[in-house]
Amino acid sequence: MAHSIDPLVVGKVIGDVIDMFVPSISMSVYYGSKRVSNGCDIKPSMAENPPNVQISGRPSTLYTLVMTDPDAPSPSDPTMREWIHWIMVDIPGGSDASQGNEVLAYNGPRPPIGIHRYIFVLFQQKGPSIPIEPPVARNNFRTREFSDQYGLGLPVATVYFNAQKEPANKRR
Repeated sequence: MAHSIDPLVVGKVIGDVIDMFVPSISMSVYYGSKRVSNGCDIKPSMAENPPNVQISGRPSTLYTLVMTDPDAPSPSDPTMREWIHWIMVDIPGGSDASQGNEVLAYNGPRPPIGIHRYIFVLFQQKGPSIPIEPPVARNNFRTREFSDQYGLGLPVATVYFNAQKEPANKRR
């Protein structure tokens, strides 16, 4: 009998960024028509603009979404782990992230060297309108500390993709 191994464990998302959790919400992330699936490759030029993030759940339940890169500036020496790319709050269930409030503007992937993981982590808020302050710097963000600071608990959904620097003449 074959055992399936969680791609979040294989990709070291669980461990490097978040702790083990049980997904309880469905989250779909799209860059154009390309759906993000764990470990898929997406070209940075395809991800210049914020993705369409669809979240299941009831409209009365609100969610917080963070997008982070634990491999900055390079996977072999991630001294800036994690680089925060996006923070959205107050996203109603059964809608998309654009219905929430942007705390930190979207910053598309620009991996300088190596293959980087870009991770979307969704948290269920305990109540409405968490007064979240944008981080002073994008480097050295800590998803676990962020969750603790704002009482978000474990994630309810997570998905990630890989990206690497594109040759200048091969974009898109």
